Amino acid sequence: MGHFYRNLLSAALVAFNAVRVQAGSSPSNHPVYLGSEGASDATAGFEVVGSSLVSAQQLFLGTTDKVYIVDKTENNPTPIHGHPAWAAEFSISRNSARPMDIITNSFCAGGNVLGNGTWVNIGGNQAVTYGGATAMSQDGGQPYNDPDGGKSFLDPCDDNSCDWILAGAMTTRRWYPSVETLEDGSLIIIGGCQWGGFVDDAAQSNPTYEFLPSRGQPVTSPILTNTLPLNLYPLIFLLPSGRLLVQANWQTALLDHHQGVEYRIDDIPDAVRTYPASAGVVILPLTPANNWTATIMFCGGTNIGSNEWVTNWNIAQHEASSSCVQITPDVSSSYTHVDPLPEGRTMGNLILLPTGQVLCLNGAGTGVAGYGNDSWAIGQSYADHPILQPVVYNLSAPAGSQWSRDGLSASTVPRMYHSTASLLPDGSVLVAGSNPNSDYIDSGIPYPTEYRVEKFYPAYFEQRRPSPAGIPNNLRYGGPVFNLSLSAGDLFEDAENVKRSKVVVMRTGFSTHTMNMGQRLAELEISYTANADGSGILHCSNLPPNPAIFPPGPAFLFVVVNGVPSVGNLVMVGSGEINQQDVLPPAPLPAPLIAEGSVFPSAGEDRRKTNFACPVKTEISWPSVLTWTFGTGFWLFLF
Repeated sequence: MGHFYRNLLSAALVAFNAVRVQAGSSPSNHPVYLGSEGASDATAGFEVVGSSLVSAQQLFLGTTDKVYIVDKTENNPTPIHGHPAWAAEFSISRNSARPMDIITNSFCAGGNVLGNGTWVNIGGNQAVTYGGATAMSQDGGQPYNDPDGGKSFLDPCDDNSCDWILAGAMTTRRWYPSVETLEDGSLIIIGGCQWGGFVDDAAQSNPTYEFLPSRGQPVTSPILTNTLPLNLYPLIFLLPSGRLLVQANWQTALLDHHQGVEYRIDDIPDAVRTYPASAGVVILPLTPANNWTATIMFCGGTNIGSNEWVTNWNIAQHEASSSCVQITPDVSSSYTHVDPLPEGRTMGNLILLPTGQVLCLNGAGTGVAGYGNDSWAIGQSYADHPILQPVVYNLSAPAGSQWSRDGLSASTVPRMYHSTASLLPDGSVLVAGSNPNSDYIDSGIPYPTEYRVEKFYPAYFEQRRPSPAGIPNNLRYGGPVFNLSLSAGDLFEDAENVKRSKVVVMRTGFSTHTMNMGQRLAELEISYTANADGSGILHCSNLPPNPAIFPPGPAFLFVVVNGVPSVGNLVMVGSGEINQQDVLPPAPLPAPLIAEGSVFPSAGEDRRKTNFACPVKTEISWPSVLTWTFGTGFWLFLF
């Protein structure tokens, strides 16, 4: 399928997700999806789809149609309220952006989402002038009127009416903090420094953590105290035990944030993973098969000693690490090695797909994150040799073949320092950013400020997509079973595929500096019924009765049939409030049932290319497209 048809299909998927009307039935809380042929020879790849207006230093998916982008304070050409824009809202369906006013300098801030659905941008840099020079006043003033970074809130919307709200200063300055959502929907904010620089130093380090809403004064963290100069953007993950894994420099610890106690565990092997070594990090899918046990994977980074993080040598040509290691902290304090990346990579994003696979993209083969006016820098970039080819990690593949590039094509856009990526509801991945420069610069250097937005289309994007009925608006912790209905077409005319189905809940995270803070996937426990007419029912438990497995707040629910995901539906996990979440014993699931006379194709029949919900052909009736687009009909007819 050509890029034009991909775009048309993607827009149709998003629009139908908003309309939520199924053909031949009354309005419901699930969408109708279009299908297409061509699965067997599909190529997964990139397409430039629009402009972000500002460079995407930070990025997150806020609604089914809106992605929010935050830049550092710099001289972007797009204006807003008398100064350059440093934030934007990108419409997925229209592939266009509008400027937003984030007011403060959010350079190297952190972020995540509260349990009530409000997104928070926390910390950031001091007020600056051109080229990132310190401003005369930290309370605002010419030329940018960009007060020192603090806390900014955003409640996402689809009507172009929302904007960032400045919510005041932090209790202490935090440049390069990390943020994680906790089991009650509050946030823990950890680490950072006072004034910034390539790496941290004792004179300005902020080795503490605090909470939002506040629980009092910041608490000192031993691991952050002892991991200079690489304790910025510490890697933190909420574990099902309620503790947090904290990794910085070579050290690792478990934090009991309720008691304020840390426990040292094994050092990470092979390479530094935290900023500016900037490995890819991800918490792997939590599933019934692994009893929702958290395993965290670290891939890439840089094998540089703690005393070598200085700028008097050509760090831009130092080879990145290819090492991948995993740890399951609630089970073992030790790391294990898994298949390495095909090549060394720094600043590579690890993005969870609804299938449970992990997509690795962006980054460079040499150097580290950061920039400066050093003689050896590439322009100002501290990294070189961008890696344009993505690679996919398959958890179930045998050792030696876990990473694959089969069917994947390369990007044409280098994504270096300040690049971001996020899964979208239609299952594609939005990729943006790259600006290893002190200010906006669009030409004359190897790696200029990048506004081009790409979408990466996994191979399943070419498939006819399941259209489940009965998706709830809320998910709780434990409690009753709910049912999702799948038509014979959703099961690809093979009732056996009801056995090969799964239901996953995903949070796509707050993407910045190679991390997607808060990104996670939890698979629900299910049973099934295969009906005689070839349709099926998935009987689904709610989330396990433990909010630490998947913290409360907005998320997306996908139904995956034989490796092909539906479009994600936005759901609220938990109470929608910041409080101790109610948990209930999970109701028992009915036993699996295959009805007598269920439809099964012959062994050699292609099970994915028949009976599409809405066939796509290669010619388009533009009146039909326009009719649907402007709201006089709910179906997009392509013929």
